Amino acid sequence: MFRLEEQCSFEQIVKKSRFCAVAIPVDSEETAKLALQTIAAATGANHNCWAWRIGQAYRFSDDGEPSGTAGKPILAAIDGQSVDCALLVVSRWFGGMLLGTGGLVRAYGGTAAACLKAAKLTAFTLMIAGQAKIQFGDLALVRARLASLDQVRIVEQRYTDEGCDATIQLPQEDVRAVAQLINDLTNGRSALRLDD
Repeated sequence: MFRLEEQCSFEQIVKKSRFCAVAIPVDSEETAKLALQTIAAATGANHNCWAWRIGQAYRFSDDGEPSGTAGKPILAAIDGQSVDCALLVVSRWFGGMLLGTGGLVRAYGGTAAACLKAAKLTAFTLMIAGQAKIQFGDLALVRARLASLDQVRIVEQRYTDEGCDATIQLPQEDVRAVAQLINDLTNGRSALRLDD
């Protein structure tokens, strides 16, 4: 996954219509809405189509263009380049020539993709939290093995009569491997559950 280091923009002309993309790093839906309002008010464009993704949450809008011709292609550009925590707005000023639905999809999606290709991106690992009930007899071994894994750590421990309720932070891509490890080390007595 990648995140934008800073706001960036890209502009192109497609059959006399002007398309301008602006990509902005955002950390919440509220931040995305505020940034969108600011951009839409400043452009004076015929259409301000957009998409944002923050983790599993996403939204998009065609802003008056035919359904599916703008917002979805912009979101596809974001997802295609594995960018997270980003709002991408593509503004269009009509140039007098109709592009058709296929032309609109290519213009909006292409402008969005070109903007992200020009952006400064930083790689990051998506971290998640999980829970495991670990019996006292298994606790030392599980702790030691988890500590030996890169970016996996126990961030909270609550002791019970039977053992420990552990909160484990780990990279999303390692969920299966860590779940299998905990299961194997405890002979099936413990399982990794993901937080909702």
